[in-house]
Amino acid sequence: MFARPWMFNAFILVLLFAVVLYYLAKGRRRRIYRFVDKQLMPEIAASSSRKRYIWKDLLIGAVLVCSVVTLARPQWGFEWQDVKREGLDIFLAIDTSKSMLTEDVKPNRLERTKLAVKDLLKKLKGDRVGLIAFSGSAFLTCPLTTDYSGFLLSLEDLNTASIPRGGTDIGQAIQEALKGYEDVPSQYKVLVILTDGENWEGDPVEWARVAAQKKIRIFTIGIGTREGELVRVLNDKGELEFIKDAEGNFIKSRLNEPMLKEIAAAAGGAYVRSSGVEFGLDYLYESQLSRLEKRSIESRVEKKYNEHFELPLMLALFFLLAETALSLRRKYD
Repeated sequence: MFARPWMFNAFILVLLFAVVLYYLAKGRRRRIYRFVDKQLMPEIAASSSRKRYIWKDLLIGAVLVCSVVTLARPQWGFEWQDVKREGLDIFLAIDTSKSMLTEDVKPNRLERTKLAVKDLLKKLKGDRVGLIAFSGSAFLTCPLTTDYSGFLLSLEDLNTASIPRGGTDIGQAIQEALKGYEDVPSQYKVLVILTDGENWEGDPVEWARVAAQKKIRIFTIGIGTREGELVRVLNDKGELEFIKDAEGNFIKSRLNEPMLKEIAAAAGGAYVRSSGVEFGLDYLYESQLSRLEKRSIESRVEKKYNEHFELPLMLALFFLLAETALSLRRKYD
């Protein structure tokens, strides 16, 4: 059997190459016969061998055929192997409040967060991820899974209308994570909260302490700038307009770092502030999450076939050396 049988499609290219060689040889003879009579050819080209031209072309063809077989990775014989998959269980809680539309991080805080999460998924190897959306309340949009494609679908659907209730309550996101982690071994629980930290409801620090008692480590990523920027949203006409408070003043959203640091500290985690260039999620995974103890998520026995690509590879090298050594000239004693 072959690990990559689709590589045999390359034989079409080999066939095309053979056709090209044939017509090149035919064209070469035709050009010679324009100037030399066929009956004189044996005397003029006495030192040249047409058969050797053919042999060199055949050897080049053999090199290409063996190369294709090598790329197809021939396999035979097998052995049984124990395969264990280890990883973390990571909940990502993403703030979907209107303040996440602020454009101090381009294109805006929410869209930049979604891009960073997509980049994180490329680094994960066996880790299960879940998604929580929160604003004035929280909702589990994707349970813990290794189906990253399904996770991405849930991520793409996130917007400021995902949670009907307005405001921001980080404590609700922590409570939702507590529910999602009920059946997960205690030493493997991680919650990453991605928010600008503008918390207007509840007591997230107190809920972080509750999470710590449940062996859940919380890491926070602050999105935005300390200076902040005015918040703009689309109105009913599809036009961007600045949000005003009840008194008619424009609302400026600023990154609330102190609270995010306090939440992380209360649950044995760490705080990372995102910037325009480095969002911080990759850094958090590399420096913190990837070093945490991982649990065995799956253990199974797999059939592993023995590779034998070296045989056609050696043949290809042999034919290549033979083609190089074969001279086009006859040798005379």
